[in-house]
Amino acid sequence: MSTRSTSSGGHARPVRVSAVLAIAAAGALALSACGATAKKDTASTGAAAGPASSLQVMVPNSPGGGYDTTARTVAQVLENQKITNSIQVFNLPGAGGTVGLQRVVNEKGNGKLAMQMGLGVVGAAYTQKSKATLNDTTPIAKLIEEAGAIVVPKDSPYKDVKSLVEAWKKDPSKVNVGGGSSPGGPDHLLPMQLAKAVGIDPTKVSYISYDGGGELLPAVLGNKIAFGASGFGEFLEQVKSGSIRVLAVTSDKRVDALPDVPTMKESGIDFTFTNWRGIVAPPEISAGDKQVWIDALTKMHGTDAWKAELEKRGWTDAFETGDQFGRFLKEQDTAVADILKGLGLTS
Repeated sequence: MSTRSTSSGGHARPVRVSAVLAIAAAGALALSACGATAKKDTASTGAAAGPASSLQVMVPNSPGGGYDTTARTVAQVLENQKITNSIQVFNLPGAGGTVGLQRVVNEKGNGKLAMQMGLGVVGAAYTQKSKATLNDTTPIAKLIEEAGAIVVPKDSPYKDVKSLVEAWKKDPSKVNVGGGSSPGGPDHLLPMQLAKAVGIDPTKVSYISYDGGGELLPAVLGNKIAFGASGFGEFLEQVKSGSIRVLAVTSDKRVDALPDVPTMKESGIDFTFTNWRGIVAPPEISAGDKQVWIDALTKMHGTDAWKAELEKRGWTDAFETGDQFGRFLKEQDTAVADILKGLGLTS
């Protein structure tokens, strides 16, 4: 199945698919999101007289991962293109993104706040048994898609994905795979579905969870895991420097950023997997506030600066807004729920 779907210092730990990550204390964040909404004329028309202002974007995991990179890239382009004034980007990690999700849901009516999210939050809402769900939020926009990748350190004995799979099939419990998301997230779903595709019982897989790409990277470099499964964009610098090798990508076609890396299908494995990222806002925001976000991101999407970032980071343009994105979220919610039920992670 192709599921369209990506953080510094804590200690990662091995988990079986039934494990649950500890929830980080939300009270550790002193920062309080601004509760102001758009001015009356903006709220009624959805058209701002000038650049949007006082906006905040929450990243629901630690710095350095895919969500963090995407949010800060969005903010930079919006500011540099004078589509908005300065945007505050802040991190609120915990429980696979569900601490941040709960915060967004609690900020009912706050049209100045949005959350960077993706497939990982969809899955975590189930595995963490979150009271808050994405169905409680206001869909703003889907931004990008990104192929998954199987990565190893430069001195790994695995020179291609075939040799890795052969070793993995012999004893799945001893070939540790690491990912930058909790169970239910894209970095967890990728190896679980890959295992199924190559004839490995997913419940036998030893998956080690890290809090985003920022923590996964040193685990790969330090040979703490046999291989990593994540979005390739989080490792481009290390790939270019030669410290990390990508054995295969999970897209239908080779990605422009890694022209020499084969797809899974080219490697003889009938498997594709695509991660995705988007932005949601709190529930019950005004129509005007919702339109301010959609208009700003639509303008950003049309700029050469954003297109340059897509090319630079190997992201695939997947822009859609409002109700269209809302329908996509519901489809993803259903698909992920079915996958997790098959893995025994949900009832």
